[in-house]
Amino acid sequence: MPLTKLDTVPALVVIDLRKGIVGLPTLHPAGEIVGRAAQLARAFRERKLPVVLVNVTGGAPGRTDAGPPRFARPADWAELVPELEQQPSDHMVTKQRWGAFLGTDLDNYLRQRGVTQIALAGIATSIGVESTARTAYDLGYNVALVVDAMTDRDPQTHRNSVERIFPRLGETARTDDVVKLLKQVRAH
Repeated sequence: MPLTKLDTVPALVVIDLRKGIVGLPTLHPAGEIVGRAAQLARAFRERKLPVVLVNVTGGAPGRTDAGPPRFARPADWAELVPELEQQPSDHMVTKQRWGAFLGTDLDNYLRQRGVTQIALAGIATSIGVESTARTAYDLGYNVALVVDAMTDRDPQTHRNSVERIFPRLGETARTDDVVKLLKQVRAH
């Protein structure tokens, strides 16, 4: 279902658009995803609405069949891409899990600002974005999934998230739809 509206106080949550991830091969060009996320961030900032930038510096401690990542992490792995133009008003969340809520102050930060809806963008669709969307939905937030501002390394998992999982967690949208609807939200 396409995005029907934005709540009075939505927030943008951008997942893992950091140098280490953006440099990996993805289904859709990472530069386009970064550009759309930056456009969304500017639009939310113009309305004085919360922008949350999420990076990751570790992972859950449990064992998996896939094992640990099989590539070297460069020194600037966790640094956000400069195109996001991080501002002092942005809230930074550093996570140690796939999703941005567990073990962070994200829920508290959003609730203190009266946020009832989050718009999600970032990489990877089936990991960080989907995990964050699942928890947001469980916590009672309205979730808008900006599908042209996210991508994945694997086409099948990306498609599964967008076509099967996301319709159960929220409403999907494109960047232009969100920017257009933001113009109807009163600046805070």
